Amino acid sequence: MSKFFSVDHAHKTLRCRGVWTLKTLMSLKKSLSSINVSSGVSKLDGKTIESMDSAGALVLSQWLKSFSQETSPLALENFKEEHLKLIKLVSLDEKWSAVPLHKKPSILTRLGMLTVHNILESYQFLSFIGEITLAGLRLFTRYRRIPWRSVISTIEVTGVNALPIIGLLSFLIGIVLTYQMGLQLRNYGANIYIVDFLGLSLLREFAPLITAIIIAGRSGSAFTAQLGTMKIREEIDALRTMGISPIELLIIPKGIGLFFVLPLLTVWASLFGLLGGMLMSKFMLDISYAEFLHRFYEAIPIRAYAAGMIKAPVFGLIIAAIGCYQGTKVTGSATSVGEKTTTSVVQAIFFIIVMDAVFSVIFKWLHI
Repeated sequence: MSKFFSVDHAHKTLRCRGVWTLKTLMSLKKSLSSINVSSGVSKLDGKTIESMDSAGALVLSQWLKSFSQETSPLALENFKEEHLKLIKLVSLDEKWSAVPLHKKPSILTRLGMLTVHNILESYQFLSFIGEITLAGLRLFTRYRRIPWRSVISTIEVTGVNALPIIGLLSFLIGIVLTYQMGLQLRNYGANIYIVDFLGLSLLREFAPLITAIIIAGRSGSAFTAQLGTMKIREEIDALRTMGISPIELLIIPKGIGLFFVLPLLTVWASLFGLLGGMLMSKFMLDISYAEFLHRFYEAIPIRAYAAGMIKAPVFGLIIAAIGCYQGTKVTGSATSVGEKTTTSVVQAIFFIIVMDAVFSVIFKWLHI
């Protein structure tokens, strides 16, 4: 005995009752699946059904279809007119027959979709860069309109406030590099060459690269979150309504600020990295401070320092461009802010490393 039906063997009738709605859908499915098709019933009586909606009608229609495939179809009796119309409606419309299955795209399909997405994303990013470039050229022809307060604020937030963390990490990197390279050089009695290796690696590669990665994670993500939040709050639309260009007020100052900040932070990172290496050389390899500085002056060419300084402003522009671009791509939800912030950091670090490899090839051709 079920709360949804009972079997009248004398009249070969299955009598339905109760509430056949979405609220009782799971219990209804379970009860219908327990009916023995060999019970000999030939009629379905719906007189005592209290209420029925499209969910109940759909379950009944599907059950009748499966029942008729295994035995003879059931005749419907004493159903209310509105219930019959509902059953007929869901049985005629193929969309109700089953829940559609989402077929997983093939590997080639996913590869094609990813390729198209990346092409469109690249096109939009290049359009964004072109828009910023044109706005920047217009702004510099009227330099009095440059929002210097925003530029100085960017320099303070991304530069001055980042000095402690960059100095500490660079100092530790100098210690680690000296320790790892010093272990090998000491085996061959070439302790003094630690200055050459440390100086070249720090000035050319590690100082600008580590500084850019830290700023990408620290400031690039902040740019994305700031612009994304402003977009959600419709503050950017409000600026356009007031006739103020968001690019000139919000984006270009960030690019200018990082363009000047990254070289200065790179110098700061180089100094602390060399300081850490010098201290480690003193205690591990018995190289005095004076000997370290003298060897550094003789062995490290100025072009090694120039190579790192050329990279730094380019890295700064990459961080600002990607951070601001992802901020403008935020849609109207807090989840989107988090997703675009993560994307901003990942893309910035990726392009920094790619550009560093490009610089390495260019410097090799130029013998720098």
